[in-house]
Amino acid sequence: MKKSIFSWLLISSLGFFGTAFAQSDDYPTLSQVNQRMQQVAKNSNATLTSLVKTAGGKDIWVLKVGTGDLDQKPAIAVVGGVEGFHVLSTELAVQFAEKLVAEHADALATTTFYIFPNMSPDAYEQYHAALKYERRGNATSVDHDRDGKAADNGYSDLNGDGLITWMRVEDPMGDYVVSKQDDRVLEKADRSKGEAGKYLVYKESRDDDKDGNFAEDLKEGIAFNKSMTYKFPVFQPLAGDIPVSQLESRAMLDFLFEQWNIFAFVTFSPANNLSAPLKYNAGDARKRVVTSILEKDQTVNAMISGIYNETISQKAFQQNNQGTDGDFFQWAYFHFGRLSFSTPGYWVPEYKGADGKGKSNAEANYLAWADSLGWNDVYVPWTEIQHPDFPGKKVEVGGIKPFRMANPPYEQVGKIAEEHTDFILKLAEMQPKLEMLNIKIESLGNGLTRISADLFNNSPLPTHSDMGERSRWLRKVRVDLDVPQDRIISGDKIQLIDVIGAYEKVSLSWIVKGSGAVPVKAGATHVGFVNANFKL
Repeated sequence: MKKSIFSWLLISSLGFFGTAFAQSDDYPTLSQVNQRMQQVAKNSNATLTSLVKTAGGKDIWVLKVGTGDLDQKPAIAVVGGVEGFHVLSTELAVQFAEKLVAEHADALATTTFYIFPNMSPDAYEQYHAALKYERRGNATSVDHDRDGKAADNGYSDLNGDGLITWMRVEDPMGDYVVSKQDDRVLEKADRSKGEAGKYLVYKESRDDDKDGNFAEDLKEGIAFNKSMTYKFPVFQPLAGDIPVSQLESRAMLDFLFEQWNIFAFVTFSPANNLSAPLKYNAGDARKRVVTSILEKDQTVNAMISGIYNETISQKAFQQNNQGTDGDFFQWAYFHFGRLSFSTPGYWVPEYKGADGKGKSNAEANYLAWADSLGWNDVYVPWTEIQHPDFPGKKVEVGGIKPFRMANPPYEQVGKIAEEHTDFILKLAEMQPKLEMLNIKIESLGNGLTRISADLFNNSPLPTHSDMGERSRWLRKVRVDLDVPQDRIISGDKIQLIDVIGAYEKVSLSWIVKGSGAVPVKAGATHVGFVNANFKL
């Protein structure tokens, strides 16, 4: 904790944000996030732009950081806040921006960074609201249950504690039972073992529209991370009627489609292909609509995963979310063709008691860990209430408080951000790098000269993801020989190369007549450019 505070004060002294926030012990408000991004943008290497305002009037920021011709250099996009309840993700993106300009200016000479700190600002505000719940949707008015009235059956604070947790209703037709691992936790009854259910379970709410359902028409709109084009979840709540229907999603994708130089994404989200890489499935990879990572890309994912696990001290526990329908992380790979990596940045650690045994139930594991640390503010005890929709039945409200399991205590964030900054910078160092090697100039007589060279990719990453090559979306490596066409006897004035693998080469050869300098330029914005000047 002392180290974290010292780091905040040090950066503050450099003028990146105020000391008042440096001493905070909780995640920043949206206003504080905006102030910090504006402070970062005072650096000469950073430009902050508001792409659009959401339906709730909140800015969607993109911070462009780099030197020289930023859009002509390989770039990494860092994305936070794709889920509004994942407040850690916004903080990691913001701290990465702060650390990048304050401590890692050397990385900007070769790599451009596009940082999107918070794609769900409307939902993010719920963390600091009087009524706290894990919100995903924006401020757009939506009729989720299609009954003709928008947002007419949301959450209700039944016990008046300012939190939306769970309610359990005693019912012999229920699907849930008290967990044997912790009596504060409920889990699905195991029908295969003849186990009968005891409880119906709902989010804390009433049946306001009297249709027999609970919290099915929330007072929130569309979730950014459920409304992308890849495997769009048609007719599901929080997804919308069509993909990319919201101001923020359209503005972001419009921006990205102009940025040909992005070679990789790092998204902070519940999805995870960094501590555990995606798995290749041959059948799904051969479908017309591909739903599996391609084989060559799986190899790259596994390599990057290894680097991630070496860099990040915390090890993942019970984390198998490798993407959900309509999410951004999968869109960036399957539909945008870039290398796409995602991590929640934090996992509740595995806790083993004095007997050396752990808990298979994630909530039971969390509570055991919290108990071992003496935390007594993470759980609402089950308390009986009178519920108007369940006359004569026992109804109780309780459970783990919102935000707790997805976000660590704020004092832990400094170390998490530092390690993830190191990881992103390691990824940047691995970006494709073209070099012109083995140059030979041979006189053939009669004023003719043969020029030959190897275009070498001096990187552990290929110039194109396999998905990008397959989709034909990524721009190819282009080689331009800058001489008039009538001087070229053999070879092409312009050559297009589909892909150059990791530490692989493509041999180039021309026969040119005449004398003097013959310039050549090779590359693409997402892999960089190399120039050579042949003297005949």
